[in-house]
Amino acid sequence: MTPSAAARAGTTNFSTSDHDATADAAPDSPANAAAGLPAGHPLMDGRTAGSPLITAYRGGTPSRRPVWFMRQAGRSLPEYLKIREGVAMLDSCLRPELASEITLQPVRRHDVDAAIFFSDIVIPLKLAGVGVDIVPGVGPVLDVPVRTAADVAALPQLSWEALEPIREAVRLTVAELGSTPLIGFAGAPFTLAAYMVEGKPSRDHLGPRTMMHADPETWTALANWAADASGMFLRAQLEAGASAAQLFDSWAGSLGLADYQRFVAPASARALDHVRHLGAPLIHFGTGTSELLVAMRDVGVDVVGVDYRLPLDEANRRLGGTVPLQGNIDPALLSAPWEVLEAHVRDVIAAGSAAPGHVLNLGHGVPPETDPAVLTRVVELIHSISPE
Repeated sequence: MTPSAAARAGTTNFSTSDHDATADAAPDSPANAAAGLPAGHPLMDGRTAGSPLITAYRGGTPSRRPVWFMRQAGRSLPEYLKIREGVAMLDSCLRPELASEITLQPVRRHDVDAAIFFSDIVIPLKLAGVGVDIVPGVGPVLDVPVRTAADVAALPQLSWEALEPIREAVRLTVAELGSTPLIGFAGAPFTLAAYMVEGKPSRDHLGPRTMMHADPETWTALANWAADASGMFLRAQLEAGASAAQLFDSWAGSLGLADYQRFVAPASARALDHVRHLGAPLIHFGTGTSELLVAMRDVGVDVVGVDYRLPLDEANRRLGGTVPLQGNIDPALLSAPWEVLEAHVRDVIAAGSAAPGHVLNLGHGVPPETDPAVLTRVVELIHSISPE
C-alpha cells in the first residue's frame, strides 16, 4: 500500500502528540463533501488521465518525460510583466480572467507538460478576511500578527462561497488547456502559520517554533485553522478542474524531524484530508527538507518533491523507492553556460531513473532574471530524451 493509499485507509504513519492537530474534525472536511470528481472533470473524461504528467505521478511510463517549473508563471516572462502592469499581486490572483491568462502563458511559450495555477499561498487568508498584503521587496505582511490564543480564536473562517474567484479562474484555464493538466497548489499549514505568527517573512521562524513548545494548544489551534484554509483552497481548485495538487511547505526546512512529526505533520495531513477523496495525485514539496522527506511522504501523498540540495537517487533511497519523485534541477545553473546546464539536467534525469516515476522540475522556483529561452531549451532537451 502506498503512503497515500494508507492515508486514505486511515493508517497514515506520522508521530502525534497530546496536541494532535487532527483531534478536531475539519469543519469543511471531505466527510461532508460528495465523493470523487465530477464526470466532466479532465481526469474523468479522458483529457488528462493519460497525459505524461499524470502517468508519471501514478508511476507509469509516460509518452515523453514530463517537465514543469515552479514559478513558471511569473516574473521571468515579459508577457507576464506587461499584463501585470499597475495591478497589485493579490488583486491579480483574484481576477479570474487575469489569473487564467498568466497561468497559460508559460504553457504556450515553453511547451511544459503542466500548468501551475497562478495564485499565492496567502490568498486563503485574504479571502477569509485576514488583513494581508504582498509588499514588493518584502513578501506577505499581515496587518496584525497572530500570537495568542485570543488572536487565533478571533480569526475569521474561510467560506466556500468566498472561493468562487478561484474556481472561476480554474474553469477558464482548464477550458483552454485541453489535454495539458493544471496543477493546483496551497501553502502547507506550517508555512502559512509561520507568516501569521511572524507577521512577515522571517529567516529563522523563531516565533512559530517557540509557540509550538511554549503554547502548544494555541499552536495546534492555529495550525488547524491554516490546515482547513489550505485544504479548502486545494479542494476548490481540484473540483473546478485541476488534475493534481501540490502542498508547498516553504519553511519546513527550519524544523527538526521531531518537531515536524509532532507539531506539523498532523496539520499537513489535515489539509490533505480535504481532498483525498477526490483521487487526484497529491504532491508534497518543501525547501531544505532533505531530512524530512520520509515524514513528508507519510502525511499521505503520491509524489514527493525534492529541492536542489539532495540528489534524487539518494532521495529515492531514503524513501525506499515507494513514491515517484519531482525535481530537482538547480535554479542557479539556469544562468550557467549551456554545456554545464545540459550536463546537469542529464545528471538529474539519471539520478531520478531509479524512482517509481520522475517529473522534471527545478529544485525551487524560477529566478526572476532567468532568460525564458533557456527554459524553453531545457524543456526541448528533456523531451528529446526517451522516457524508457
